[in-house]
Amino acid sequence: MKKLLATALLATAFSANALDITFATEPTYPPFENTDSSGKIVGFDIDIANAICAEIKANCQFQSHAFDSLIPSLKFKRFDAAISAIDITAERAKQVSFSDPYYDSSASFIAVKGKADLSSAKSVGVQNGTTFQQYIAANGKQYSTKSYATLQSAILDLKNGRIDIIFGDTAVLADWMKTDDSLTFAGDKVTDPNYFGNGLGIAVNQASTELLAELNKGLAAIKANGEYQKIYDTWMSGK
Repeated sequence: MKKLLATALLATAFSANALDITFATEPTYPPFENTDSSGKIVGFDIDIANAICAEIKANCQFQSHAFDSLIPSLKFKRFDAAISAIDITAERAKQVSFSDPYYDSSASFIAVKGKADLSSAKSVGVQNGTTFQQYIAANGKQYSTKSYATLQSAILDLKNGRIDIIFGDTAVLADWMKTDDSLTFAGDKVTDPNYFGNGLGIAVNQASTELLAELNKGLAAIKANGEYQKIYDTWMSGK
């Protein structure tokens, strides 16, 4: 009994001293993050964050925030970190610090089958606050651009003929098309390193140097011990 009590007290003390990390995410972006039928936030990013937390003995929780509010809110330390399929870019790195990349990113266009291609399209939908929006602003001037709070809203407009194409993350669009055969990729993948191709990173406040070091330590560990690959295979198979 004394041994059991001592073990319980030790566990309680450890838990009390563990690092607490609140991650912000925009959970309408499967397979990276989404909410399940019970309202729980799930996805590739969530499993990666939880695996990192297990390695560094941290207590982690997740909050839902609009994507375009993640970096501004992080600058004011309204949460500890943001993990939400955030492309690492030089412009963002001026505002926040990024972990080592945990996923290689690319972008693609999609259209309704038989409706439009890149040469015939007049309008394009993008998610607000994303590198996809920035890329189209600089490189898609031939299109009329409409911005959306969520990808789901853009796809609804695409299928209803209000826009001709959508530009977004390749893995996310591929995941969507697994359950919607009316959509198809248009053109080749885009990997412009000014916007994509640097990978996705976990963002933290620039003053959070110790937290960043811990996150990188945990990420390196799950890549080395095979846990990262298990999570990747669960969420990204077939991409």
